[in-house]
Amino acid sequence: MKFSLEWLQYFLETGATVEEISAKLNAIGIEVEDIEDPAEKLEGFRVAEVLTAKPHPDADKLQVLTVNTGEGAPLQVVCGAPNAHAGMKGVLGVAGAIVPANGMKLRKSEIRGVESNGMMCSVRELELGEDHEGIIELPADAPVGTTFAEYHGASPVFDVAITPNRPDCMGVYGIARDLAAAGMGTLKPLREHDIEEVFPCPVEIRTDDPEGCPAFYGRVIRGVKNGPSPEWMQKRLTAAGQRPISALVDITNYMMLAFGRPAHAYDLAKLSGPVIARRAKDGEEVLALNEKTYKLDASMTVIADDAGVHDIAGIMGGEHSSVQDDTTDVLLEIAYFNPDSIGVTGRKLGLASDARTRFERGVDPAWLEEGLDGLTSLIQRICGGEASAMVRAGSPPSEPKVVQYDPALTTKLGGVSVDEAEQRRILAALDFAVSDDWKVTVPLRRHDVEGPADIVEEVVRIHGLDHVQSVALEGNLGVAAPTATPQQALERKVRRAAAGRGLNEAVTWSFLPLPEAEHFAALRQAQDEREALWVLDNPISEDMKAMRPSLIPGLLSAAKRNLDRGASSLRLFEIGRRYLRAKDGGSDEHPTLGVVLAGEKIQRGWASGKAVPFDAFDAKAEAMALLAEAGAPVDNLMVMGEAGSQFHPGQSATLRLGPKNVLARFGALHPATLDAFDVDGPVVAVEIFLDAIPGKKGKAGFARPHYAPPALQSVMRDFAFLVPTDLPAGDLLRAVKGADKANIVDARIFDLFEGQGVPEGKKSLAIEVTLQPGEKSYKDEEIKAISDKVVAAAAKLGGELRG
Repeated sequence: MKFSLEWLQYFLETGATVEEISAKLNAIGIEVEDIEDPAEKLEGFRVAEVLTAKPHPDADKLQVLTVNTGEGAPLQVVCGAPNAHAGMKGVLGVAGAIVPANGMKLRKSEIRGVESNGMMCSVRELELGEDHEGIIELPADAPVGTTFAEYHGASPVFDVAITPNRPDCMGVYGIARDLAAAGMGTLKPLREHDIEEVFPCPVEIRTDDPEGCPAFYGRVIRGVKNGPSPEWMQKRLTAAGQRPISALVDITNYMMLAFGRPAHAYDLAKLSGPVIARRAKDGEEVLALNEKTYKLDASMTVIADDAGVHDIAGIMGGEHSSVQDDTTDVLLEIAYFNPDSIGVTGRKLGLASDARTRFERGVDPAWLEEGLDGLTSLIQRICGGEASAMVRAGSPPSEPKVVQYDPALTTKLGGVSVDEAEQRRILAALDFAVSDDWKVTVPLRRHDVEGPADIVEEVVRIHGLDHVQSVALEGNLGVAAPTATPQQALERKVRRAAAGRGLNEAVTWSFLPLPEAEHFAALRQAQDEREALWVLDNPISEDMKAMRPSLIPGLLSAAKRNLDRGASSLRLFEIGRRYLRAKDGGSDEHPTLGVVLAGEKIQRGWASGKAVPFDAFDAKAEAMALLAEAGAPVDNLMVMGEAGSQFHPGQSATLRLGPKNVLARFGALHPATLDAFDVDGPVVAVEIFLDAIPGKKGKAGFARPHYAPPALQSVMRDFAFLVPTDLPAGDLLRAVKGADKANIVDARIFDLFEGQGVPEGKKSLAIEVTLQPGEKSYKDEEIKAISDKVVAAAAKLGGELRG
């Protein structure tokens, strides 16, 4: 909400500076978002007199003016305005000034060969209105040489944020009241309006919707003369961000911004029959003032006559009955609408307005007659006319809340001691009535005050929040006990590890289209049937009908979207829940880590040649690394098949602790899976079942011992074994590592060979074994003994040392 300092001072007698007022507004809970000084925008513009005006020698529509600026010799200015003439006074922008409307910096220049030393300005160029037909023509007594900002009376403009619980401050007068209560000046009394009611109101006014419109007051004014509103009103409206339109429209906007009380004026000639506040009929339409047509329903309150709807009550008037320049008779309407009803209607129509903002928060129900008289008085002062008697339909809420209050609560709840006399003064300044026994009667406009705590807030904010001392909360000494569960701690650790490995986290829906969910439904081991999915009875949409049995579908869809948009390489992961239906009909949530690698692992280049895609070994590497970070005993894991029908059978496997405990599955996705998701392959994926990772008793997972570097250097030995072709390399590696756990600390396969020199049905696997001595170095015979154990372990799997 915006308002000028001049407008505020119209209601508030104060000598405070802009900075002091701004600080006090912030202190009492009315946040100042910005302060704009129009004088800064008008710097370089001054009142000037046109001495002569001659046609331009080389342009039909231009004139060459001689302009007196009040300083030094007259200046020559080229001007294209049709109303420029000798003897007039206007506004000159000198060289160096910046035009507010377009940011153009004026400079001395030549226009068609004639020197020009500035620009005579129009209303629009100075952002003072919309008129652009000619340059500004000032009164004859305008002092030449005066800065235009000083002459125009440019006043600083405050832009404040009003919280939803303070509709009483949605007008300048309400803000002035708060400032006066806070000691920033004296609130000026409002003018009393003695309206002469010349004739009975010729229009029947009633409310047939007492729930949506409890009170509807009106009056006719005949014989008005519409036209431009006064300059003082236009200045205030412009400062508030409103575009002046005509006197009748501007007056209603002025009342709304000044007192937070929307009202409406109808062209009486465009109405037929009684004017009624009623519920709309389903399908009724109205063309609103924003030139859009809205379809209404029976839950919405409208203002209508025999011809139809004229107004979306409390939100926006209709185009059909709007006042125009030739309007002579008007019907004034001021009403109290139910805030809840206004909010529902506004949301349904997607229609926002200044009126809705105020009615939705709750206007003052006690200000109907006073508001209508004030509106009538302004119209008669500016537009003339005779007023009819006031018509009242219905009645607004009139029973004020009474709160039993204890002044000691300011210390107890607010943390600041305020003298009882000062509390009475503050409440009285805010129009609260306080009895001798501290029963506080709340003004009707203060819908937000419901109990003693709200009254404490009023007292403390006006007294000054800066008086509330900062007090540290009491807390227990020492380190706070951890609050994360072991599962949460595990997920956080794995999330950091995945991000550290260069994977990008994705968050996908927990719901899937039914076909995608069915494609990833797990196969039961005991029988060849799919797990029953959790299918929603009331899904958000058909694309979110089933709870996901796997994280891979969501990641695969995310990969497709990125690949379709030109991404060349994707490394995505997600930590979430899979939802499976147990055999007994119950539900199970399973914390899971999903990974999808798609596109190019290595881009094409002069060294690498063709691009290298991700393969199953990349998926296995991610699975092993992340399981290790999760604390799983990766050295004891078994690589087995049966990763699922969604994976390529020859390029996928599972990682297990024992034959039944599956910790993860990985590998290349099956071509049928990629076809189902319309993804160009290859794509590899990993799914780690975090709830399957066992933990030691009392621990969140397998605890790693603190690293202590060995004192002696390790010893490397290479072995090459001929093993059956169908023997998994992981089985041989595990056997070698277990041959002598006291000395063998690591082993890795570094070569696989099949071909000439290797018997049919065999393959050669080369293993590098790392031995770590303890307190003393190995002797030859000790190394030979360990080597014999390695050879013996391989022999149990059908392996023999290659010669």
